[in-house]
Amino acid sequence: MAPDPEREITMAEVEKHNKTDDCWLVIGNDDTGGPKVYDVTTYLDDHPGGGEVMLDVGGQDADEFFEDIGHSNDAREELKKHIVGVLKLSPEEIEKRRLKAEKSAAGGGGGGMGVIAVVVAVAAAGYYYYKKNVEQA
Repeated sequence: MAPDPEREITMAEVEKHNKTDDCWLVIGNDDTGGPKVYDVTTYLDDHPGGGEVMLDVGGQDADEFFEDIGHSNDAREELKKHIVGVLKLSPEEIEKRRLKAEKSAAGGGGGGMGVIAVVVAVAAAGYYYYKKNVEQA
């Protein structure tokens, strides 16, 4: 059966699909056409970052994770091949997403991958500094 991109799927349904042999993700926001549900099960072995990264967010809203990584246009095109429907949102969920988007726009969002990158850079600089000073001593 061909996927129905207009099929409405609840988050409760998405949460059931979080295993190696059945992995769905929610990706999308108001800026990208709304949250959509993708069955990435057949793509796990082909994912350049490894299937494990997708399994870590399987059955969940992975939009922030997907956007923080900075995926290419090719990745976005590949994603379109795996759509199974759109995420059905209750009025409460819509309001929650709206407030989260406002908070992020106001600079109140979490640092996410940016914070991790800074920590890694500082650790690398510290290691370099330590090695340089130990070798001179």
